[in-house]
Amino acid sequence: MDNRLIVALDFATVDEARAVVTDIGTHCQFYKVGLELLFNGGQGLIEELKQAGHRVFIDAKLLDIGTTVKKATANIAQLGGDFLTIHVTDRKTLTAARDGRGNSDLKLLGVTVMTNLEQADLEEQGIAGLAPAELVLKRAQLAFEAGLDGVIASAKEAAAIRAATGPDFLIVTPGIRPHGSAAQDQARVMTPSDAIAAGANYLVVGRPVTEALNPAEAAEAIVAEIGTALHGISS
Repeated sequence: MDNRLIVALDFATVDEARAVVTDIGTHCQFYKVGLELLFNGGQGLIEELKQAGHRVFIDAKLLDIGTTVKKATANIAQLGGDFLTIHVTDRKTLTAARDGRGNSDLKLLGVTVMTNLEQADLEEQGIAGLAPAELVLKRAQLAFEAGLDGVIASAKEAAAIRAATGPDFLIVTPGIRPHGSAAQDQARVMTPSDAIAAGANYLVVGRPVTEALNPAEAAEAIVAEIGTALHGISS
């Protein structure tokens, strides 16, 4: 199944996450496990998901000195995940992660600018003179030059990233909201079809699926919308 949907298992417990995976069934084959679950049984869940034939995105958002990032990446690679995130702050950190994955198949994705951040948030961090879209592109180019496989970025910046990095660089986009869904705590959002049209490879969707009355139907609808968008691009 060419499933570009990644469902975010943003739950406090493995039991909650496991229940949603069961509810979704065959409508999604790719799941994100983030910090909340990683420290409450998430490593075991990753093993379960892999044994069931799913792909797993380990959203650890690594950021530390190079030696620590390298060793952490090496340990994470042993879990068998497919994607791992690293904050794009400097070339040394990214190179350390690249070295740490060794010969594993783990793909490294650089986190550019979190999709809940706006201009005022960047200024609060001391990043002056750059709009979120400009900073995203700058960090995406750094990740590309450092040898990462792709980036995490809002779909609003996907077209610019694609133009700057070429066809093979992965763009994974959170902040996806189907038509009629509330933005909630996301500041830079886009619909699934618009995100695919902009150049995104994978879409990360959490609450619009996991909090739906019928998660399977919600996932199925997004996968169908992605398929329609991909067909429109190829035709």
